[in-house]
Amino acid sequence: QDDELKYTLKRLVEGLGATREAARPGFSLALAQVLQAFEEIPLCSILEQIKEKHNLEKVKKKLVRNAAFGNFFGVMALFQSGRLVKDRKALLESIQLLQQLTNHQTHLRDLPRKTLIDITSEVPEAVFEEVLFDILQGDLSSAFTSPENLHLLLVGMQKFPGVLKPKKLKKLFGSPTVVNKENISRLVELLKSAAKSEKEDKKLPSVVFDLLQVALKEGAFELFWNEVVENGLLKEKSGPVSYMCYRLLGSALPLLSMEQLQAVLKGKVMLHYGEHVVATQSPQGFKFAAEMEGYIDTFLSGCDDPERQLAVMMGFSTLTNQGRPVLLSASRVVRHLQAVALQKYISWLKDMFLRPDLDCCLDFSSNRQKQNRQNADIAQQKIARLRRWIIHRLVNITESATRKEESLVMDIARFCFFHAFFVAKKKNSQIAEASVLPSEPLNERDHTETENYFFGLLQTLNTLPVLGDTAKAAALREKHVHGVTADGKLWIFLLVEYANKLLSSEHVKAVKPFTKEQKDIWERTLQSVKNLQKKENKSDSAKVGAFQQLLLSIAIHLFKNQSETVDVLSDLLNCTERAFSKEAKKKKKTDNSEPGWVEVMVEILLSLLAQPSLLLRRISKSVFVWICPNLTKRGLQLILDVFDPNQEQNEESAVVVMEESNKKTKSAQDTDEEGSGDSSDEDNTDSEDEESEEVDDNFRSQLMKVLQAGNALVYKSDEELDDEAMMALDKNISALFAEQQKRIQAKKDEKDRMRKEKILRRDFKAKVLDLIDVFLIKQAENPLVFDIIEPLLQLIEQCMSSDSDKQEVDFLQKTASIFKNSLCRNKQYCKTVASLQEDVHALVQRLVKKACKHTDSAVALYYFSASLYLLKVLKGNTSSTLPPPEPEKQSDSRAKQACQLLNPGCLNVKKVAVIYQQALTQFLSKRNSPLTCSMFHDLFKRFPV
Repeated sequence: QDDELKYTLKRLVEGLGATREAARPGFSLALAQVLQAFEEIPLCSILEQIKEKHNLEKVKKKLVRNAAFGNFFGVMALFQSGRLVKDRKALLESIQLLQQLTNHQTHLRDLPRKTLIDITSEVPEAVFEEVLFDILQGDLSSAFTSPENLHLLLVGMQKFPGVLKPKKLKKLFGSPTVVNKENISRLVELLKSAAKSEKEDKKLPSVVFDLLQVALKEGAFELFWNEVVENGLLKEKSGPVSYMCYRLLGSALPLLSMEQLQAVLKGKVMLHYGEHVVATQSPQGFKFAAEMEGYIDTFLSGCDDPERQLAVMMGFSTLTNQGRPVLLSASRVVRHLQAVALQKYISWLKDMFLRPDLDCCLDFSSNRQKQNRQNADIAQQKIARLRRWIIHRLVNITESATRKEESLVMDIARFCFFHAFFVAKKKNSQIAEASVLPSEPLNERDHTETENYFFGLLQTLNTLPVLGDTAKAAALREKHVHGVTADGKLWIFLLVEYANKLLSSEHVKAVKPFTKEQKDIWERTLQSVKNLQKKENKSDSAKVGAFQQLLLSIAIHLFKNQSETVDVLSDLLNCTERAFSKEAKKKKKTDNSEPGWVEVMVEILLSLLAQPSLLLRRISKSVFVWICPNLTKRGLQLILDVFDPNQEQNEESAVVVMEESNKKTKSAQDTDEEGSGDSSDEDNTDSEDEESEEVDDNFRSQLMKVLQAGNALVYKSDEELDDEAMMALDKNISALFAEQQKRIQAKKDEKDRMRKEKILRRDFKAKVLDLIDVFLIKQAENPLVFDIIEPLLQLIEQCMSSDSDKQEVDFLQKTASIFKNSLCRNKQYCKTVASLQEDVHALVQRLVKKACKHTDSAVALYYFSASLYLLKVLKGNTSSTLPPPEPEKQSDSRAKQACQLLNPGCLNVKKVAVIYQQALTQFLSKRNSPLTCSMFHDLFKRFPV
C-alpha cells in the first residue's frame, strides 16, 4: 500500500506541470484530496518533491512555463488540503516559493500574489506575527508600488489589526494610515492600474473594495471619496476606470451611514453614471444600468433600515436627464422595500408629481441635448418628463412591490384615475387627491399620458392575486381568484364607485365632461351592476361576475372615449337585461328573428377585440370563457363569419379580401396544371404594364398639347421663341408635371392604405382566432365543434395560397396549431353524436373527397386528419341500435380489449370503409395524388379493425 501511495503522489506531482493546461487543475485537486485523506504524509516532503520535479533553475527554457505552473499548482494543492495553515514550516516555504514565482509574471501574471493574499487571510493572527510578518515585511513596506502589494497590506490591516498597528505602519512606509493627503496621488495611480488589469473580468477589483473598508475604518471616507475617486479616478477618461467607480458606488451602499449615503448620491460619480447611461442607449454600447440595478437590489434586500432604503431610492430617483430619472420606471427593486419605506416613497412620488422640485434633482443634459437646446419651455419639458416617469413608477409599484396592502394599491389607483380624468377646482379635504393643488397645472398631454398608464394599472388590478394575511384572503388565493379585494369586491367596482363620487362632487371637474346621454348611461350601468350583485348568490356567480367585469370595464372607458363607448354600453345593458330576465329562463324563444343575448354579447366582444385597448381585449376573452357553455349556433356563426372573405361589408377592404378569395378558388380547382398560377401572375403584371402604358400615353398626349399651344414643336431655323413665350411654356409644363406627380403619389398612398388595412384585418382575425381556440378547449364536448372544422380548414387553405409575408406565415402557424392541438389531439370530444350520425358521416365523406381533389399535399393532410378526428368521435360514442358485444369471460383483459376494438360505436363501418377504399384506390392508381403513405398509416394504426 505504501508503494501505491508513493506511486500515486509521484504521478500527481508530475501532472502538476502537464503540457495540457486543463489537466493541471485536475492533478492539483486530486493531490489536495490525497493529502487531506492521508494526514500522515508530511507536507514538507511533498513540497520538496514539487521543487525537485519542477526546478525552475535546471529546467530547459522551453519548459519554464510548465515548471512555473507546476510549482504554483503544487502550493495550491497544499493550501486546498486545509493542512498548510497548521504546518508552520511548510507554510513558510510555500510563501517563499510564491514570492519566487512572482518573478515569472510573463507566465503566471498575478496568480502567485493573489494566492499569497488568500493564504495570508486564512492564517491565525499569532501565526502571521510569528511566521509570516518577517518574510512579508518587504512586500508590506513596498505597498504603494503595486496593486498586489497594497492589497496584501489592506488584507493584513483588516485581518490582523493587533499586529499592523499605526506605529508599525509608520515604520513600514512612513505614515500611520493608508488614506491620507500624502498618499492620494499614489493611491489614484494604483487604482487605475488595478482597473485596467481586471477590465476583462467586469467586476470590482478586491483591492479597491478593501481600500474603501480601510478608509471607513480610519475615518477618512470623505477624503477618499472626494480626492481619490471624484477628483482623481473620474478625471481619467477611461472606460475601465469609470466602470470601476460605478461598481465602487454600488458596492459602497451597504457600508455607508445616512450622511455618507446622501453625500455620495449627490456627488460626481452619480452624475457621471447618469451621463453614461444616457450616452450608451445604442444597442452596441456596453450598458452598466442593469449591473447598477443589481447593486441597488442587493443593498435593499440586505438593509433593515427603512430610512437608508428610502435615501437610496430617492437618490436614484432624483438622478435625472432633463427631468426624466435615469432609473428605469419599471425597475423591480422596490419589492425589497420595508412597508414604512414603501409608503414614504409613494408619498414622495405623489408630492413630486403635484409639486415638482427640480432643484432637489441631480439633473444633467447630454451633449446632443445641449446643442439642441432652445429658449422654449425647458422647465415645462422637464416637469412633463418627470411626471410621466412618476406615474409609470407608481403603476409599476402595484405589480412589483411584495409588501403592498390593499389600501396602498387603492391609493395609487385613485391618484392615477383622478389626475387622468379630473381637475380640482379648489382644495378639498374630503377628497384626498384634491387636498393638494398642482403647483404647475397638468396640460392635455399630461392627462393623456396619465390616462394611458391608468388603463395599464387597471389591467394589473384585474389579474392581481388577493392581498392580505387573513384566512379569507388565503382561501381566495388557493382558489386562484384574481381581480378582487379580500372581501370579494372587484377592484374595478371600487374605482367606478370612486369615479361616481367625483362626478357628484362640486369641488372637482372632469377633463371631458359628460353629456346628459352619457350621464344617463353611466347611472343606468351602475344600477345594472347593483342588480347583478343582488343576484350573485342566487344565479351562476361566474356568469354574474363576467357581466359585471365587462359592464364596469366599458363604463370606465366612458372617461376616455365617450362617443364610441355609449353605443357599446347601451347594447351591453340590453344584452344583460335579456340574459338575466325571468322570461328568458321560463320559456324558450319562439321568434328566431330577434337575436338572443348570447349573439348580442358575441357581437359586443368582437367589437371590443377590434379596439386598441389591450385591457378590453383581455377582458373580452375572459368573458367569452364564461359564455361558452351558452353559445348558440348563430353566435358561433358570427365568429366564423370574420374569417369568410364573402362576409366583408367594407367596400374598400373587400378589394383585398376578394383577391385572397380568388387565389383560394384557383388553388382548389381540380387540375394538374402547375403553371396556371404563374400564368395568372403574368396576366396581372401584363395588365399593370398596360395600365402604366395607358397612363404614359395620356400624359404624353397632354404634354404634346402643351407644346403645340406654345409653338414649341414648329421648326423654324431663323426664328426662336421669345422670353415671354418660353416662360409661359415652362409654367404650363411644370404644372402638367406637378399634376402627374400628384396622381402617382395618390396611387402610392392608396396602395399603402390598402396594405395597412390588410394588416389590421389580419391582426383582428388573429385575435378572433383566440376565441375559437378557447371554445375548442373549454367546450370540446359541444356538438358545435363540428361546425368549426370546415371553416378552419378553409382558413388554412386560404393562408397557404396567399402571400408568404411574415404576418401571413405567423397567422397560418397559429391556425394550424389550433387545428392540431386544440381540435385533433384533444382528449375530450363530443359524446352525444347519436342524433347527428348522418351529418357527421356526410362531413367525413366531404373531407376525404376534398383531400383527394386538392393539389397541395400539405393542405390535403389537414383535411385527412380532420376526417380521422371525426372517426374517433363516431367510434367513441355508444350507439342505441347496436349494443357492444360482451366477452364471455369478464376477467379476460385481452377479451375486453378486443371488445373495445370490435365495438363500432356510432360508426357506420361499411359506409366509411367505402369512402377510404376509394381514397386508397386513388392513392395507388393516380401518380400525382395529394394523399401520402403516412395518412393511411395513421388510419390503419388508429383503426385497425
